[in-house]
Amino acid sequence: MRDFAERLIAYETRGNKSSETNTSAAFHVCEKLRPQLANLMGNTGFHALVSRALALATTEAPWLRAMHVKSDGSLEVLGEHEAQVDPERIAEGGVVLTAHLLGLLATFIGEDLTLQLVREVGPKQLLNDLDLGKRDKNEKGK
Repeated sequence: MRDFAERLIAYETRGNKSSETNTSAAFHVCEKLRPQLANLMGNTGFHALVSRALALATTEAPWLRAMHVKSDGSLEVLGEHEAQVDPERIAEGGVVLTAHLLGLLATFIGEDLTLQLVREVGPKQLLNDLDLGKRDKNEKGK
């Protein structure tokens, strides 16, 4: 999932040439997925999914505790915390959060449907060789 998240974020960062803050660029993937996932599970379901992903991600990126999930499922930084965090740590937090979000989604709806949803909003060419761990499962069985 981490590789999947890194690919999506790298694609979004390259495609976004505006002068957005690092946090906005790092979490753009989650925001892009929000309408699709809210359609699938409703705003309350999406809020719960993002909240859980954020709780899991804070163990790997503690600065994410300064993030808040708003009622519509969008993310915001509380206070002036973003200015105090190194841009590399912000980017790492974005990867960690996105990976947890995608991992939870794959757990609940399956890998195939997760890939299908991401393909609808994301870069199809970057996902063609992605197997979400299927190779590991196949290698163990040999």
